[in-house]
Amino acid sequence: MASHFDEPVTVGRHTDPEMVGVLSGQAKEAQQLAGGIDPNQSPHPTATFFHLFFKGGAPVVYLFLSRWLPFVLVFVTCVLLLAADFWMTKNISGRLLVGLRWWNEVKEDGTNVWRFESKPPSRFVHPMDKMVFWSSLYAAPIVWGVFALQAFLSPQWLLIVCVAMVLSCANLYGYFKCEKDAKKKIISAISQRI
Repeated sequence: MASHFDEPVTVGRHTDPEMVGVLSGQAKEAQQLAGGIDPNQSPHPTATFFHLFFKGGAPVVYLFLSRWLPFVLVFVTCVLLLAADFWMTKNISGRLLVGLRWWNEVKEDGTNVWRFESKPPSRFVHPMDKMVFWSSLYAAPIVWGVFALQAFLSPQWLLIVCVAMVLSCANLYGYFKCEKDAKKKIISAISQRI
């Protein structure tokens, strides 16, 4: 099966394959370490923006609009933003920002199989993209966990928090396993060459 990382993806003004292939991954990384991290040089500003927009949109709506708007309107808005965040993180920003992708297949016998895809080792991952992706991925369940403590005082809001926790934890778990699998593949490839 061909890797989806070989197909070009255009988001905003950038094309994905090998970040237009100007420098190899090691040379770019050395250049970034020597010159520091410049957030304006992120190869995927559009993906980063929407990743953060959807990740932060639902907590902002929950925190601020729940005081003035009816529960149903806040619930629908939050669930739509959470679904967009889940889809964006799983299918777009994970692939573009850190070079990882996961999905779960259900076989005919009812068993689940986790599938993982990772970037080729030569593909550069910008340090700013990596930091934004992983910090927001870990922060989301923590934020919703704090909201869960508050929601016990008003149980109707607990439904939104539960949906948010399930979706954010599913993405966190999937990417955690995906990164572990990618590291295992790299170690395996290195040991085969020795």
